[in-house]
Amino acid sequence: MPGYLIKDTTKEERKQIVEESLGNISANCDGCMARLADMYQDYIDGKKEIREINMEFNARYVHGDMDKEEKRSCPM
Repeated sequence: MPGYLIKDTTKEERKQIVEESLGNISANCDGCMARLADMYQDYIDGKKEIREINMEFNARYVHGDMDKEEKRSCPM
């Protein structure tokens, strides 16, 4: 099984990992799947590991800060 860390992957491989993990990102649910894909752009660009992105998202969820910046129903 290949690694998922930035150091073990190319940008193209990271993009494929995100696309395969999210499934159909063009699904129509108020555009939240597209925002979910955007959430992982820092991983694709090699700036943050998936673990870091998920931890930041979970921290906002646990602390109730998900909708602080914008008032919307979709947390992405």
